[in-house]
Amino acid sequence: MRLNGEISIANVDDDDDGDGERKENELGLIRSPTPTAPPTRLVVGYALTSKKRQSFLQPKLLALARSKGILFIAVDVKQPLSDQGPFDVVLHKLAGKEWSQMIEDYGQKNPNVTVLDPPDAIEHVNNRQSMLEDVADLNLPDYYGNSVIGFWALKLLIGRVTVPRQLVFTTDPSSIPHEVTKEGLKLPLVAKPLVVDGSAKSHELFLAYDKVSLAKLEPPLVLQEFVNHGGVLFKVYIIGEFIKVVRRFSLPDVCKRELSKIAGVFPFPRVSCASASADGADLDPKVAELPPSPLLEMLARELRLRLGLQLFNVDIIREYGTRDLYYIIDINYFPGYGKMPDYEHTFTEFLLSLEQSKYEKVLVA
Repeated sequence: MRLNGEISIANVDDDDDGDGERKENELGLIRSPTPTAPPTRLVVGYALTSKKRQSFLQPKLLALARSKGILFIAVDVKQPLSDQGPFDVVLHKLAGKEWSQMIEDYGQKNPNVTVLDPPDAIEHVNNRQSMLEDVADLNLPDYYGNSVIGFWALKLLIGRVTVPRQLVFTTDPSSIPHEVTKEGLKLPLVAKPLVVDGSAKSHELFLAYDKVSLAKLEPPLVLQEFVNHGGVLFKVYIIGEFIKVVRRFSLPDVCKRELSKIAGVFPFPRVSCASASADGADLDPKVAELPPSPLLEMLARELRLRLGLQLFNVDIIREYGTRDLYYIIDINYFPGYGKMPDYEHTFTEFLLSLEQSKYEKVLVA
């Protein structure tokens, strides 16, 4: 039976054994064709924007998923979810209160279906003020220092994670210079739209070199102190318990001498795209060194719990001249996994782990 919206990977004739010919054995009997994929055991309904579909549902992912018994089915957002499927997992990244209410109601009525991820949790990280609040409260070394693995965790971590100082402005740009002076924020400042709604505008970033020019900015926005980091950021992809770190070229450092000569607010392009990969580049070892794995594992585990999300990425920088001081500057829900090396293997394993987890819970019950 073909489910509505099924993505077809290949059409295989019933009489085809793989080379297009029927085969007979020694007894003259027709040999059954070798199956091209295991029976479907996991149905994933997806509701994604066209841009996200193209970047995420790439042929290599669909083919690998099909070979492992995972089927991706397009959700018709104009029809009730309860009339579609049945689904084992619902994967979504759509904006709007109507959709959020629909997926929330569906999750409550179908507790056995895994919804990736809860709309209210997604909304939390779509605001650049609230997204970093959980990070600011972490204080990882102290937190884990009180646990049973405290001493050894501290020995392994060799670092601490915090967030840059920032201010939020929702109205009256003329007040920005005064408030920045009042709060003692240091120039230069990175200006980011307050809300992350998936639009190109929500990713428009500016670097402000003087306070007077700040009045030209358009609220609502977040002003974040720029931290010199050697021109490299670490993009940490998190898919459930899976973690993958890649290096990306970022903005170059700004010295005080340059700061005194530059005035104005300047837009800068998105610096974390795949084409800006710094992996394999000839970098200063002190800049290129990845954050310690124990630190990233603890950070990912704690953020999964606090944020209530399984699909997100964290942009991390290391303050230049230090070995162990890291700043989280952004968190993104359901990021561009298609840019992550071998993402198709990681994501299919993640989906299978969800099904295994359900099975284990049934056995325990």
